Amino acid sequence: MTQTRAEVPITITGGRKRSAAGLSTSGLGRLALYLFLSLVCIVLLFPNIWMISTSLKDSPQIFAYPPELIPNPFLWSNYLVAIQKFPFFLYLRNTLIVTGLATFGTVLSASLVAFGFARRRFPEREALFTVLLSTMMLPSIVTLIPTFVLFTRLGWVNTFLPLTVPAFFGGGAFYIFLLRQFYLTLPYDYDEAAYIDGASSLRVWYEIILPFSKAPLAVITVFTVLSNWNDFMGPLIYMNKPHMRTLALGLQFFRDQRYTQWNYLMAASTLTLIPVLILFFAAQRYFMEGILLTGLSGR
Repeated sequence: MTQTRAEVPITITGGRKRSAAGLSTSGLGRLALYLFLSLVCIVLLFPNIWMISTSLKDSPQIFAYPPELIPNPFLWSNYLVAIQKFPFFLYLRNTLIVTGLATFGTVLSASLVAFGFARRRFPEREALFTVLLSTMMLPSIVTLIPTFVLFTRLGWVNTFLPLTVPAFFGGGAFYIFLLRQFYLTLPYDYDEAAYIDGASSLRVWYEIILPFSKAPLAVITVFTVLSNWNDFMGPLIYMNKPHMRTLALGLQFFRDQRYTQWNYLMAASTLTLIPVLILFFAAQRYFMEGILLTGLSGR
């Protein structure tokens, strides 16, 4: 009994020491992780901070050495001048039309195709899906010239059609893959019960599958909006008339062979960035949830 009583404090004391050491090590590791993540955030955010800073400077301060991060004075009038120097609202309207139609077409068609590959059975389904995925390995530059020739013969150049119509035919293999992986995780009992009640495949897709798909659809929506909002190559190739330009292409108005109006260019770029930021923060919860669901699911 005496030996047992003598050993108990030693064990508890040692456990407390090890526990304290573990907490100390864990705290240092977490602190190092926070410092590293803070550094990464600063590196990623600094270009945007510099863009906003430049948009509020005059030309001499932009090229001052050493560089000055804080404008002196703050020239908020640069934003008004930037809007007046080029048809900002016309280009904004064009961008909204292209982005809205392309996003709607992508979400609609990608969800339909993914529903077919995930919830319906037909001959050579897996082989066709493999062929679809293989198109992701094909560089877009390979199909650029044939696509341009096709749209030229259709008379679609200098219209919004080349930038919007293709979105209604699948929406892209990557988006189809993401939605298919999510649809595979949904129970088939819902589909079978609906088919027994006489529902069609389209009704099952619309009334059963889509309500469960808010998170992955939010991911696709954000990705599609970003890609179309920032698209420069497409409008450059198909929009030859000035009144058909989008914002990404219209920003080139502030650049020429001799001089670049950096303060006005950065002001217009900041204004172009604001709608995308609003969309991201509005859909942030669904976006993060969709990333987790589409990343963890799959068969």
